[in-house]
Amino acid sequence: MTQSLATKMAATGNPVQMLRNSKVGMYVYPVVAPEFSNWRVEQEAWRKSAVLFDQSHHMDELIVEGPQATDFLSHHGINSFANFDLNRAKHYVPVTPNGHVIGDHIIFREREDKYILVGRAPTSNWLMFCAAYGNWNVRLRYDPRSPSRPEGERVLREHYRFQIQGPDAPKIFEKMNGGPVQDIKFFHVDWINVGSKKVQALRHGMSGAPGLEIWGPYKDKDYIHSTILQAARDAGVDLVQCGSRAYSTNTLESGWIPSPLPGIYTGDGMLADYRDWLGADSYEASGAIGGSFVSDNIEDYYVNPFELGYDFYIGWKKPDFIGKSALESMKGSATNRKKVTFEWNREDVLKVIASAFEQGTPYKWIDFPQPNYASSSADMVMHGDKMVGMSMFNGYSFNERCVLSLGVVDQSVQVGDVLTMKWGEPETTGKTSTEQHKQTEIRVRVSPTPYASEARENYADSWRSKSS
Repeated sequence: MTQSLATKMAATGNPVQMLRNSKVGMYVYPVVAPEFSNWRVEQEAWRKSAVLFDQSHHMDELIVEGPQATDFLSHHGINSFANFDLNRAKHYVPVTPNGHVIGDHIIFREREDKYILVGRAPTSNWLMFCAAYGNWNVRLRYDPRSPSRPEGERVLREHYRFQIQGPDAPKIFEKMNGGPVQDIKFFHVDWINVGSKKVQALRHGMSGAPGLEIWGPYKDKDYIHSTILQAARDAGVDLVQCGSRAYSTNTLESGWIPSPLPGIYTGDGMLADYRDWLGADSYEASGAIGGSFVSDNIEDYYVNPFELGYDFYIGWKKPDFIGKSALESMKGSATNRKKVTFEWNREDVLKVIASAFEQGTPYKWIDFPQPNYASSSADMVMHGDKMVGMSMFNGYSFNERCVLSLGVVDQSVQVGDVLTMKWGEPETTGKTSTEQHKQTEIRVRVSPTPYASEARENYADSWRSKSS
């Protein structure tokens, strides 16, 4: 019998227990060096000078093309495609028929009939299944993320992908372009020069500072990389290369939750077929849930687009799309939570760290700058004895000099409220990434999302500005 997510769930009995006991280990950002200088300086660079992110390895790439490419993607995502012209990009969000978020990708439109999608595995897997499940005249080409542990083997991708951002980034763009770069609107794409190569550039920014993301054939990667570094030297800019340790923390300041649990473990019909289709070694089957929140009901970990601030993406005027009727029933519901940033109390964080220097069982270690010990995290956020929210992605910002996390809270919670987060796992699990520890409480102050004022005030119209 072919092993699938469905057979693995059946053998375990409960998907929560399956995922909480996963032995997949730490979530790894592959291939790129952990640090080039040190992660504190690398974090500072996107605020003070300029930073170079190498995004070539940690994301899937899915190319969708064919006569029905637009209809296929529109049907399987919440986004409106009405004004999605050539050389544009979107934040693409698919949901299940029950309205739960599966994941997200950045989607680029290269031709009338061709799109490139970039992001984590859940969205790629879902779209590949949907193409096989339905009767669509589309072709899909899949380039999975690089191996987490390549063990010295050569790694090749379809495309390299770099992002340069920070206040001094425009000086670098002008040098590598051989002259001023044309004004590219937010989430628009245009062609620029990088030395002797013409490359596509997306006006983008992740950590709150504006920048450009560029990509092209992977065989050009070394040339593009060296040309960027030389352009920075010629411009007199201290361009800091960012390693994999600091990379994942940029979202804490800009407010994107990168790894919500895909809502695919329950539901009949199409979802049941999907669980039969997914392999037992897939991200969805092998990933880990970490955190203090333990529920027997896997749906308690799901989120919907309203809770993540993606509701203004929803193309209500589209005749039909997967999850539309479910989202219509969710719209305006008082049970929908809202996305916030949690600022962790300094004294409580230091108390947790100090416990590692004392005899006996310590509190759960807070790894700096980002505790990637599970694929998806869910820590309980309490108001007294009542759970009012869930902390879903955490880490330390050297720019803000504090530990932050992103999550969702009940509508009644307001910015400025001080709540209590339960830190540490309440039980012993099979996770190899968790040491023996005891639980404690950490006070958290509810803060705006995005946390960084630069992201809140200066980003173009997007979910960041809508949410603030």
